[in-house]
Amino acid sequence: MSHDLSIDHRAGESSSVEVEPLAAELDGIDLGDQRRNRRARAMIEQLGQKPQGSIPTAAGGWSETRAAYNLFAHEEVTPQKILEPHVHCTLDRSRQHPVVLVAQDTTELDYTGKNDIEGLGTLNYETRRGLYLHVSLAITPERLPLGLLDSWSWTRPFEDADAESIRWIEGYQRVCEYQQQLSAAGADTQMVYMADREGDLYEIFAERERIVQHGELAADWLIRSQHDRKTEEGKKIRTLLDSADSLGEITFHLPKGRGRKARSVTQTLRAVSVPISPPQKGQPVATVTAILAREEHPPHGETPIQWILLTNRPVETLDQAQQMLGWYLCRWQVEVFFKILKSGCKVEELQLEHVDRIQNALAFYQIIAWRVLYLTMLGRTCPELPCNLVFEDEEWQAVYIVTKKKQPPETPPRSMR
Repeated sequence: MSHDLSIDHRAGESSSVEVEPLAAELDGIDLGDQRRNRRARAMIEQLGQKPQGSIPTAAGGWSETRAAYNLFAHEEVTPQKILEPHVHCTLDRSRQHPVVLVAQDTTELDYTGKNDIEGLGTLNYETRRGLYLHVSLAITPERLPLGLLDSWSWTRPFEDADAESIRWIEGYQRVCEYQQQLSAAGADTQMVYMADREGDLYEIFAERERIVQHGELAADWLIRSQHDRKTEEGKKIRTLLDSADSLGEITFHLPKGRGRKARSVTQTLRAVSVPISPPQKGQPVATVTAILAREEHPPHGETPIQWILLTNRPVETLDQAQQMLGWYLCRWQVEVFFKILKSGCKVEELQLEHVDRIQNALAFYQIIAWRVLYLTMLGRTCPELPCNLVFEDEEWQAVYIVTKKKQPPETPPRSMR
């Protein structure tokens, strides 16, 4: 079953959104055996109907539970094989949009106290045990999540905490590969890689320069600044921004989180475009546009909200600066995705014998968490759309439980807000 819905986005454009059954995200999956392929497609439907329940609860019986555990444990089953067909679906959805933002971020999954799980590593303290998950989530500028384009999970010894910047660099390289694939398939889609301060790596700036110099297509990038980099003329970026003329102001609603209250924020925008000095010999010089968004008059007792964003795109007007800020704010969707994965799907409560099986289960639950977020945002984009028009009763009820944290009503609501 599928439905073709005409959605009027905030940007004023109209697009067609096709809602397929959850199992369609695994169409074409290849786990080495047709029986495993069928089991995977059936299992994602079962887990998706009861994302907050345990695997035995979702499976509905001992034989189905045992089949699920056997699937997670099979040597032919890997997270990459599970996610591969979903990535293809994400690319198909992406080609329908002129701009696709690809937000990367990392979260930790805490299994401290679950001593029966083999293969776990350390987290930020040696006494905490678990693994790390790094994802690339494709999002439209209207904040509709299109799906995952990449996902890595790994464990580490505590002393390797500073050796993982390669995840961000490889992530940008992969987005560039997808940019080239979409173009080769005839899609007029521009991909924009987005990252928080951990992604402020000169290697990403240099990688785009190298790709462009070879005459190939590269994804754009938009990254929050962590380092006050030195420019080719000898001045620091922040010094140049402080003396730049104001482009105007932007006002937005800042949601609560990380100990802060929700409130309205008004920021002054400034921008400069400068060549950055490479930190290592042999790296190409990258021209970077830096955007300063600073709250000049915060409420009494509140810390001013200030961001410095870096991008390869030109920013010369208030509209262009507002667009970059608006795109960057879409990055919060990946944090919502992690919240659904942990609180909605309760993946930190998985009871499996080895970290390899945890990682396989996580691949299924990541698709489910995306689906919950997708349907939630689709309802917000078109709030008068009845829930049962786009998905089955079990699906909208699961979304309702996750978003409202209470039992669903008998009558399908028109909005999940």
